[in-house]
Amino acid sequence: MNTRENILSIFALGGLHEIGKNMYAIEYSNDIVIIDCGNKFPDESLLGVDLIIPDYAYLVENKDKVRALIVTHGHEDHIGGIPFFLKTLNVPVYATRFTLGLIELKLKEHKLLRESELIEINSNSNLTIGEITVNFFKVNHSIPDCLGMVLRTPQGNIVHTGDFKFDLTPANNEHSDIQKMAEIGKEGVLLLLSESTNAERPGWTPSEQMVGEHLDAAFMKAERKIIISTFASNISRVQQVVHAAQKMNRKLALLGRSMVNVVAVAMDRGYLTVPDGMLIEPHEINKMDPEKVAILCTGSQGEQMAALARLSTGDFRGVDILSGDTVIFAAGPIPGNEKNVTSIVDNLFALGAKVIYGSGSSSGMHVSGHGYQEDIKLMLTLMKPTYLIPIHGEYRMLHHHRMLAESVGVEQENTFIMSNGDVVDIEDSIARQTRKIDAGNTYVDGGDVGNVGEFVLRDRKQLSEDGMLMIILTMNKADGKIISEPETISRGFLDRDFAELRKDINRITLKTVNELHEANKYNRNGMKKQIKKAVRQYAYSQTKKKPMIVPIFIEI
Repeated sequence: MNTRENILSIFALGGLHEIGKNMYAIEYSNDIVIIDCGNKFPDESLLGVDLIIPDYAYLVENKDKVRALIVTHGHEDHIGGIPFFLKTLNVPVYATRFTLGLIELKLKEHKLLRESELIEINSNSNLTIGEITVNFFKVNHSIPDCLGMVLRTPQGNIVHTGDFKFDLTPANNEHSDIQKMAEIGKEGVLLLLSESTNAERPGWTPSEQMVGEHLDAAFMKAERKIIISTFASNISRVQQVVHAAQKMNRKLALLGRSMVNVVAVAMDRGYLTVPDGMLIEPHEINKMDPEKVAILCTGSQGEQMAALARLSTGDFRGVDILSGDTVIFAAGPIPGNEKNVTSIVDNLFALGAKVIYGSGSSSGMHVSGHGYQEDIKLMLTLMKPTYLIPIHGEYRMLHHHRMLAESVGVEQENTFIMSNGDVVDIEDSIARQTRKIDAGNTYVDGGDVGNVGEFVLRDRKQLSEDGMLMIILTMNKADGKIISEPETISRGFLDRDFAELRKDINRITLKTVNELHEANKYNRNGMKKQIKKAVRQYAYSQTKKKPMIVPIFIEI
């Protein structure tokens, strides 16, 4: 990037044209401040990939400039990449009390907690990082302790909203700091980075209080066990489930590792209140009268290994869903998860359960934590930015955000619709988007980070579609000639009618090897290449499939 000291640069390593793996950076002079470091989950095309995190190669190249990671809130798409990042760049992490609790869980799992520097902040904190001063303001979202921030630089004030909505009657009494936002706007905002998730949805985001009313009604009507599935991080929702269970004198069991862990953090740090004696262990559920039990579990997005999916197939040891039980989906399906959620709903109906599901507006059991159009326009009106970078959204959402900004007075040419890696440079308080840095996806596969590339994914896709043929050749070590008949093994290619095909493949393999010997073109790599080519062409001509061909040489 430009090395001149008076250039202020803003760029995203994740969070643009996508929902997930948010990571933004502000660079001025010799200092880089990072905002958030999240992950996102892979779709079906990324076989074997567990997580996707940002590609932060640019930050590694400029590690001497990286001063701090500031976290806006504790959702996975904002903290999920932190353990992997800290293994490479161990910088101080600033976050609120609840967010730090969730980060600590991850760092313990990765055995990084002892060597990490975690610093608690709140809406009144003031940080000085080189020539950048950072102040904060409260925002309301679907998780406790959320912050937006203003970064005061010699070029002007940069505001990052975090994820937000304006809920005037929040269930957790964490009100948005509207007065402080207005004061920041009055002082002057050069550039605003503001989330775009619900920029397509008209009106105001409904209040979380609405969900509490519907939960109370559902608990009153239920005749047997109640099973509620929601995001573990939505502590306001969890608290309202606790209140509803208390009113109907039900005990509450927690199922799912993330639910148990997050509730423990929330209770320990004072964000969740549960009456003494209300929580019971899973093994106690089936021993109690069903009308005296409620279950709070993970799996609202249809995750196959989560508690609700296992309950829906009778695969959760010691806990059963029986006819007449009530199951409540207290979360809307994230786009892309609808198919998995529908499959679980079908299983639950087959068990005889009464299922309350669907979008928040239809079931009343969910409201979004992200601002609708009127929320976004209010943020724009409060901040009055000269320049806008819509973030945290797919392309259409960023585009709608730009139109909303125009409607409240932001000049169209002053809004930058960017992709990950695009850079906005500000000099003399004038912003220009003229260049890029490398930014993409880093794949996490088990304990392997960054070593799963396009070639590996292509091979996995081929294996998943057409299988594999292994051709084992036993050869004389001295002259390279074949000693015995090749052995061809099929995996995921053909089961039936393979005997004749195997004979032909073995014949073609022998013919290919002998021809190479006669032409004095024997070498290991060349022979493998020719065997693959000949067998692939024959297999496709007979089956219209393209299996992976793997020749294996055994020398004796």
